[in-house]
Amino acid sequence: MSEGRVLLVEDEPALARGLSDTLRAQGFDVHIAGDGQHGLDMAASVKPDLILLDIMLPKVNGFDVCRTLRGQGIDVPIVMLTAKGQEEDIILGLNLGADDYITKPFRTGELIARAKALLRRRGADRAAQRFGNCEIDMTARRVLRDGTPVDLTAREFALLAYFASRPGRALARDTILNAVWGASVFVTPRSIDRCVATLRSKVEPDPHNPIYIQTIREIGYRFEPTGSVPS
Repeated sequence: MSEGRVLLVEDEPALARGLSDTLRAQGFDVHIAGDGQHGLDMAASVKPDLILLDIMLPKVNGFDVCRTLRGQGIDVPIVMLTAKGQEEDIILGLNLGADDYITKPFRTGELIARAKALLRRRGADRAAQRFGNCEIDMTARRVLRDGTPVDLTAREFALLAYFASRPGRALARDTILNAVWGASVFVTPRSIDRCVATLRSKVEPDPHNPIYIQTIREIGYRFEPTGSVPS
């Protein structure tokens, strides 16, 4: 049984072959595009479950591919393949709609873990309403911990609900700000960090060593309802 259909958009033939062989050995059905335009065409025809997308591509770069796919309403998970240490590229990709990123050079085990985690996300929406000993009641806009209501501010609840609706995804601070605070509100990214800190104190078993609301250094946060690390 196939783990899922993966579209790999990568212009380095050796890397593309190596990645495709690794993914196929793990049970994935892999399709390869060697440039951005071919990637856009194949995304429409192949209908992949996951896209691994390099940034530096001929014809159409990875940023524009991601922007175009999201503009077309294609919500398939996208993992950006980025150069090591290029935080500005990572943040731009996430703000354009990418779900996660992995930096080159990377370990194949990490890539497989990322791919499987994002494929699980499609069926994880219900599970994300429960994490650990907490349950999110979206209708009543409240959170229960061991059956007892948790005293959350409206902003804290909105932030947790946003995280829970995007389990396993890397979320840049600017993206979170726009979604939870609104683009018209003048606040800094540090406002997120303060809100996350108070939220962790109310829902994490150990707020100083969080397992659900995980920090991505220099980027933002990732919500893991199972308390597991995807890499």
